[in-house]
Amino acid sequence: MKRFFSALISLGAPMTLFSQEAAEMAASGGNNIKYIAAALAVGIACIGGGIAVGHIGAAAMGAMSENAELSGKAMPFVGLAEGICLWGFLVGLLILIL
Repeated sequence: MKRFFSALISLGAPMTLFSQEAAEMAASGGNNIKYIAAALAVGIACIGGGIAVGHIGAAAMGAMSENAELSGKAMPFVGLAEGICLWGFLVGLLILIL
């Protein structure tokens, strides 16, 4: 019987620790939602930037295969599409900092 109670007490200890952690997380308010918001900002911006770079890069390579002089005119558009990812990162960083 003594072993049963000691096992019951040892099983109850992690539960109390978990409930204390859960109470602390609930008391922190909406601080945890900012991590989800930052992840969404960066993730959606990078997915959109990747799609844009894929389409623009394919069109630029097709144009350069016909006329090599267009490479200087097409590459800035690829850079603009990559800038979408940078803006998403900056927004996510500002969400975390502020």
